[in-house]
Order: sequence, then C-alpha cells, then structure tokens
Amino acid sequence: MNLQRPNANDATRTANRSRNVAPMSGICSRCIDGCTGNCEVFKATFRSRELIYPGPFGDITAGGDKDYPVDYSHLNIQGYALGAEGLPKGVKGDSDSAIFPAVNTETEYGWDKKVKMRVPIFTGALGSTEIARKNWEHFAIGAALSGVTLVCGENVCGIDPQLQLDAKGKITSAPDMDRRIEIYKRYHRGYGEILVQMNVEDTRLGVAEYVSKKHGLDTIELKWGQGAKCIGGEIKVNSLERALELQKRGYIVTPDPSSPVSQASFKDGSLKEFERHSRLGFIDEKGFYNEVNRLRKLGFKRITLKTGAYGLRELAMAIKWSSKAKIDLLTFDGAGGGTGMSPWRMMEEWGMPTLYLHAAAYEFCKRLADKGERVPDIAFAGGFSSEDGVFKALALGAPYAKAVCMGRALMIPGMVGKNIAQWLKEGKLPNTVSQFGSTPEEIFVCYEEVKSLVGANEMKNIPLGALGVFSYSEKIRVGLQQIMAGARCFSVPAIGREELMSLTEECAKITGIPYLMEAYRDEAMSILDAR
Repeated sequence: MNLQRPNANDATRTANRSRNVAPMSGICSRCIDGCTGNCEVFKATFRSRELIYPGPFGDITAGGDKDYPVDYSHLNIQGYALGAEGLPKGVKGDSDSAIFPAVNTETEYGWDKKVKMRVPIFTGALGSTEIARKNWEHFAIGAALSGVTLVCGENVCGIDPQLQLDAKGKITSAPDMDRRIEIYKRYHRGYGEILVQMNVEDTRLGVAEYVSKKHGLDTIELKWGQGAKCIGGEIKVNSLERALELQKRGYIVTPDPSSPVSQASFKDGSLKEFERHSRLGFIDEKGFYNEVNRLRKLGFKRITLKTGAYGLRELAMAIKWSSKAKIDLLTFDGAGGGTGMSPWRMMEEWGMPTLYLHAAAYEFCKRLADKGERVPDIAFAGGFSSEDGVFKALALGAPYAKAVCMGRALMIPGMVGKNIAQWLKEGKLPNTVSQFGSTPEEIFVCYEEVKSLVGANEMKNIPLGALGVFSYSEKIRVGLQQIMAGARCFSVPAIGREELMSLTEECAKITGIPYLMEAYRDEAMSILDAR
C-alpha cells in the first residue's frame, strides 16, 4: 500500500532526481544545491501556481493515483453452478435458455417517469472544459447511439463567447449549449437522455429556464460537488480579453485580470493563462426543496442530484433530502476521480475514497428503507472503467444502485477515435491501430453495427470518436453479460449484494460484504451435515 505524498508525478510533469524519497514530503532524500530539476518544488520555484494543476491543461485528462487502503479490487464476484435469476417471465432456466447473450443489461432510473438505458452506465458531467467542447460531437453522438445518458456539465453557457444576456443578466442565446443538445437529440434512439447540470453561476444566468423553454429538456441536475474537488469547477484561458469577459459575467478569475500587476505580467509573458473558478455552493434543507419545486414548476419531469466525496454528514443530507424531495437519480462520486481539471493535490488528498463512500451510501439508504421511506434511485461514480467494476458497484449498492457514472473511461474512446481519423487523413496510423486495417471499416469492429443503426447515407456524418464510444460501450455491455451470467443474474434488478465476497476482513468490515471464507458458509455446512 502506497500512501506517500509524492513531490513528483507525471500529471504535473515533474520527477524526482533521487532514487530515494522522504515518504512524508516527497522531497528527494538527497537534495543537491545546483540540481537542474525537475521535482515539484523545483518547478514551482519559477512557475508557482501553475503546479497546482495537471498539464498541459485542456489537452489531457488526469485522475488521482493515490493507492487507498481498501478499494473495489478487494471485492470479488461470486460464481454459481446452478440457478438463473432475472430471466423473462415464463422462461425456465436451463442450459439452453440461460446463456450469456440472453442477459438483459438494460436499466432504468427515475422516481415515477423512468428513463431506460441499454447499458447501466452514463457519462460524467462534460461541461465547460476544453476537452469536452472540442470533442463534444464524438462524446454526444457516441452516447446517443449507445443508448446511455449524457450529462452536459456546468458553466457551458457562462463561458460561451457568443452568449447573449438580457438587461437582467439572463440568457437569451447560448449557441454552444444549443449545439450540444441538438447533436445528442439528433441521434437519440429512445434510450438514455441528455440532461444539463447547474451550479451557482448557471442558476444566476437562468440556464434552467433557457434549456426548458428552448429545448424542452425533461431533466435538470443540481450539483453539490464531485469526487475530484470540493471547490467549484475551473478552466484556464490564455487571453486577457477573455479573462476580463468572464470576470464581467460574474465569475471568479485569478489572478485578477483587471489588476495592473496581472496585466503587466501577461504582457511581459510570465503570466500565460488565467483561471476561471465557480463559486462554492451553500446548501440548506429548505432551500433545496424550494429549488426542486422551482425547477418542477419550470416543466422539468425529472430532477437529479450529483454530490461528491464529502463526509458522512453531507452524505446523509443528500440521501434524506433527496428522498423527501423525490429526486429521480442521486449520484455519489468518490475520491480520487476527476477528468484533469481539478487541483492535483486535491484529487490526491481530499474526500472519501470511492469504496468507503459507496459502502456508507448503501448503509444510509438501507436505514431509510427499513423505516419505510422510499429511497431515490442511486448511481455510483469515482474511477470506474470496466465491466467488472460496473457489476461490483451495482451489487454493492443493490437494490438501490441503478447505474455507474463514468468520467475518463467514456471520454478516452472519443478522443482515440478522433485521433484515428486524423492519423488516417495524414497516413500516419500507428502500428497499434494499423495492425487491424487501413480503413474505418477494417479497424472498427462495430462499424457495420453502427451503420445498420443510422443507415448507409448517414454513416458519413458519424465521427470516428462516436464510433469509438459506441465500441467501448458495447465492450462493457457484452462483458457485463458474461459476468452477470456467471453470477446467474440475467437482468440488472437480479443483481444482489450476495454476488460479492470480500477478499480481506478489513473490506468486510467497511462494506458489510462477507469475508470470502464466511460467505455461504452456513449453506455449505448444511450440505456437508445432511444425512
């Protein structure tokens, strides 16, 4: 287990010179006067606040790499030699009917008005970051074709260069938001939905009113935080004019672009970019209910809530208040998630780690349910990337967990597909790709499947990044079918906590999932003791 606080990481483009490092500080055990670098202390000596963030900002995604004492790898999945739960009504489970392609991976969420998804995954909030903006077509079309929900994150309207506001500071035109919603809707095929997330600035600008009136969206998401950071969202801008524009719109921009010192630093070239930050939210129970009611009166059929890696008090607030407000989906995001736009040390050292948070969320949900209170549908987030993780999360949170929210894992396929298109255009396919062919039809195993969905004429408009997202989602779907079949769960609602076992007693203590040498022991003993 590695709990060191490193003074160097690839995310911050820093490295220790020494082979030996002081565990607490991460500083080289032998620091030489005259060293040419490149540890974090060395680089921060002249680049200062730039070292707070992974880089190059806007061109990468990054996730915390702290190795926590217990995580999802400490859970294993049970397999059974008999049984078949969750088959369609009237179907008898046998070797001919209970085959893994028969597994139904569809899920649904919502208090009353349900949304169905083909696969129990959806995207993390793709908001005002440059990564989200320049790859939106790939992400949105891929999610729509895959039949999963896409969350359009915070601040999209607020940073739009073409944003138009009325005299009261409310949105009258937000072309980038229009583009994002319209792209997803164009390829939506009945599964999943696009929903928009709001923070303090979005609320002040009237984002909910705009997307409801112009686009008729059914769902809006409130946000208390995320697993990567406990402060508001950030982006960076490399233009003084842009920084001043965002400051004028009410954002926190640092260093202060209106300051003569900042302007002089930018002019002489030492200050290369400004940071735009969102404000901290302040929640209270009455205010939460009032906001939910306000949004429902605007016409939204569903209200969801995304909350981050806060402690047990805020976790209880989220669950209890969401139950009373009839929230349609409550997402818990554990540390250290993130998509690369959060302060690096905050990603590494802040918040409740994913497994601990999810275990507590289940405990709290069950406490409400045992008292006869209805628990909202929940989703887990915080570093998932594969079908085994999806299954474990659904099982750990059963019967309340309906889906897993993925950040980087659903972004990477979009970027890879986009790059394959560029490499094909330039004739520079790397061997990792060219070994499978030299055309999209040869390279992408799901090409013909997507073509059958959209039609031959429309296929030319499908970006390869979208094909990548579809391919990845399909890998999750089929892999999940196999794991579910092995656990004899032929539909998502059939997945239960008994499908898991803890590999360590510490994991069993945290999660309530039995230690593997105790799981099913009573049943085993009854078999052995039978006459």
